[in-house]
Amino acid sequence: MHPTPRLRALLLSATAFAALALLSSPAFAGIGARFPSEKKIVPDPVTGLPLTFLTSTPAGDSKIYQTHHQWTADGKWVVFRSARVRGQAMAVNEETGVMVQVTENGYTGMLCLADQTMHLYFLRTSDAAPGPAVAADSAPSSGVDSRGRRPTGPAQIIRVDLAILFADSEAGKLQAATAYEHVCGTIPTDWGAGGDMALDCSGEFAVFRVGKEEAAKHLPTDTKLEPAFGPRKMGAGPTGLGRMNLKTGEVSFIVAVPFQIGHVQTNPWVTGEIVFCWETGGKAPQRTWTVMADGSGLRPLFPEASYDWVTHEAVVSKDYVALAILAHRRIPTGQKPAADDGPGQQAEWGPSGTGEHPTGLALVNLRTREMRIAGQVPIGDPGRSVWHVGGSPDGRWAVADDFQYRLWLYDLRSGDSMLLADLGHKTGAADHIHPTFSADSTRIEIQTAMLSADNRSLNICVVPVPAAWLKRTYSDKAP
Repeated sequence: MHPTPRLRALLLSATAFAALALLSSPAFAGIGARFPSEKKIVPDPVTGLPLTFLTSTPAGDSKIYQTHHQWTADGKWVVFRSARVRGQAMAVNEETGVMVQVTENGYTGMLCLADQTMHLYFLRTSDAAPGPAVAADSAPSSGVDSRGRRPTGPAQIIRVDLAILFADSEAGKLQAATAYEHVCGTIPTDWGAGGDMALDCSGEFAVFRVGKEEAAKHLPTDTKLEPAFGPRKMGAGPTGLGRMNLKTGEVSFIVAVPFQIGHVQTNPWVTGEIVFCWETGGKAPQRTWTVMADGSGLRPLFPEASYDWVTHEAVVSKDYVALAILAHRRIPTGQKPAADDGPGQQAEWGPSGTGEHPTGLALVNLRTREMRIAGQVPIGDPGRSVWHVGGSPDGRWAVADDFQYRLWLYDLRSGDSMLLADLGHKTGAADHIHPTFSADSTRIEIQTAMLSADNRSLNICVVPVPAAWLKRTYSDKAP
């Protein structure tokens, strides 16, 4: 039996409708695609503070790493990683909650927002082989791009013009991806670029990590290479740093070191100043380092002892870097670690991370090299220790999460501290809170599993500094 002309027309119409629906689904969305608001305000279950969730469904969201800008230069949009469209980045308008897809062809490693322009920069490999799948709620590793592919070709630095993209998206007049994504330049394949990248505050160049082969060419011949350190078997060198002129595409080498470089960041107030770390997956022999973009001034940022477990450094103002000196491990007395002590309890990490020496949220001055402890989790508190730290650009506040995945706020002038948000202490979350202040120092962006039924999937959340704290004034006179 053959279908009648009318039936054939109906079948063709249904097929076309299905194809259209498929192409317009999130899995096939392109740059500039819009997603409905999920914004909701939920009081913290313990402190009662109003928490603004900019995403609230289990869609594989995670924030940009805490060392980098989270908001666009106009302060209106928060950029984040997501699996709503696999392998692509998203932006959410903090006021309306509307989400817009801001990449189309994937990215590798860090998303970098410019200081003074509505530009987004990132690395992308021009050729890639299949790699291990990236979990929906995980950040891409340094060796795998956002679509779970193992890079094999040269890396390009891409710029996205967000202002034009947002305007076209709102007007419903989107163009091809090439109208918004622009290639700044190409890094040679043998440089092994991938993972961490940072923008200089001048907007003129980007700094990126360089692999072992190229770094080895720039080390003095008698340099002793560092072996892997700790139970994760990470930290072996060499690696290095390179830079690209974002206008000309010219690539130049900065410095080589005999260990594995991890997070790379720049000073948003001082051009040419770089902070980076020796990455071991835990305690490092000397975690924090700084160097200038011309290769001069290489030195440890905070010289640490064998008993110091230093981690999660972040440039927080013109002269200061915040870092955590952990106190998450029990003092050796023969007592075995408890189940709630958290990660990092292995003996292979050495005699570090206990409370026998000063620990806490530390601020290190890049000019004078002085260090001060700004705060710590209260003695006996189940959170045990600060873990990931940050500070406000105006110098008034510091912030940290703890081993119960809760958020603490510190007044740097008065010394006061408060539990800002309990967040349901979801210790099974896919990642840590990683707090980062807004440019105006009034709110903090985090990622949390507080709303997730599986206690794992993350959402993007903005936490306000309490109004009473914002109104504080200070005097050295007794009342």
